[in-house]
Amino acid sequence: MRIILASPEAKVWSARKHIPLGLGYLAAVLREGGHEVMIYDAAIEDVTVDFYLDRGEMEGRPFDLIGITATTPLIEEAWQMAALCKRRGLYTVLGGPHLTIMPLESLEAPHSDYVDYIFKGEAEYSFLELVNILEAGGEPGVIPGIHFRRGDELIISPESPMIPDLDALPFPAHDLFKIDRYTNLQPLTDGLDPNARSFTILTSRGCPYKCTFCSKPVTGDTWRARSVESVVQEWKWLVHGLGATEIGVTDDIWNLKLPRAKELCRRLVEEGLNTVPWVTVHGMKANHGDLELYQLMKAAGCKRVGFGVENGDEHMLRNVIRKGQTVDMVREAFANAKAAGLQTMGFFIFGMPGDNEETMEKTIQLALELDPKLANFLLAAPFPGTVMYDVIMEGGEVYADNWTDFAIHEQKARFTMHDDNYDPDLVLKKWREAYRRFYLYRPERVWEKMTFKENWTNLPNTVAQMKRFFIGNKDQAMEVQDAIGGSAVKQGVN
Repeated sequence: MRIILASPEAKVWSARKHIPLGLGYLAAVLREGGHEVMIYDAAIEDVTVDFYLDRGEMEGRPFDLIGITATTPLIEEAWQMAALCKRRGLYTVLGGPHLTIMPLESLEAPHSDYVDYIFKGEAEYSFLELVNILEAGGEPGVIPGIHFRRGDELIISPESPMIPDLDALPFPAHDLFKIDRYTNLQPLTDGLDPNARSFTILTSRGCPYKCTFCSKPVTGDTWRARSVESVVQEWKWLVHGLGATEIGVTDDIWNLKLPRAKELCRRLVEEGLNTVPWVTVHGMKANHGDLELYQLMKAAGCKRVGFGVENGDEHMLRNVIRKGQTVDMVREAFANAKAAGLQTMGFFIFGMPGDNEETMEKTIQLALELDPKLANFLLAAPFPGTVMYDVIMEGGEVYADNWTDFAIHEQKARFTMHDDNYDPDLVLKKWREAYRRFYLYRPERVWEKMTFKENWTNLPNTVAQMKRFFIGNKDQAMEVQDAIGGSAVKQGVN
């Protein structure tokens, strides 16, 4: 069977992002199963998926099926792509985080007209099973994770599978990505090299921590690690086989088991793989490291390490965010990483339920104290499937006209709480203040940004970012007031 695996365009980011590794795993399993696979990532393509469908038909080798992955902010684009491909006669399969949380939504009208199958959870083997059945002309039954309609009957799998042995999976089909078009491992921040061949690698799946803002529906709460040997062999392929010039580790928490993390670093040194710089794309857990780990990371070629700091208030960390770490743990992690000679990056969240002027000021003060090379201040977004979403729906309201409004990096109010303490307007004010105080009000930071080459070679993007973080849109205050006044609808409306 000839298959397209697709990711809709992510309009959230201001720069190209890293490869959608989940599609790489699906492609590898399907290819190993004897199928022909193409990866279409709309974020880096100059043509629509129609172009490839037309070319396939002209060559006499039409595509038979499209599999589309979608997060919550991109589900609208996923539906549009599915509708287009269904009109062209393809089977349409949707999966990813949003579909795992809300699988039945896409099988209801009008989406049921153009969405054939939904998968929840880790779908590598289940997807292959479906494709094999369809290729043989059969009718699928209950496959782990699958949801679909058979006439008026709704077929629902009771399982949302997690793969226990990650070493059994083939390496992702890295060779199918147009890697020269991916220019930045960390699109919210400065890249290590804007012209790099940037590949990503996943050494584990899942996270046992239960932060209230976090949605990890596909990989789950059970941490499963690949063997160090498997990771090293894939790392070798990326460096020696595909010419990687930088690598991003994209685990939720790659350092959960400290001895394993240290062993991996030692092996990278032993194999001579420490000549290619690497970063922890999504950050790492502050309370699962020590000075030796960061020293080993530095020796292994790591250049930048990120930490999920989230908030500077102990009560918020413990009782609202439930991060499983303290401010002192964060301080120690930053101190050790800096002592090892690593660049540091901090992720901070503004506007969680319970956040007020005092707690947000503590967060800004902590960011200034930690002084990472890069600070990324995020506005809290209540994604479905999170504890945060449930809390807001019980004691407040979500502002969203559609799922696209859940893009976490847009400067707009997301929700309010009906407790007379939560102020969406203040959240936005403190969020922008954090960027000004961290980057603009300190001469050394201004000079650092002025001497960063890409800020000048990509001047339109630099100006847009400055407006977004430091000035804001002139209609923003009105948007917030309109939302507070009740003009927005609940998230459940698509």
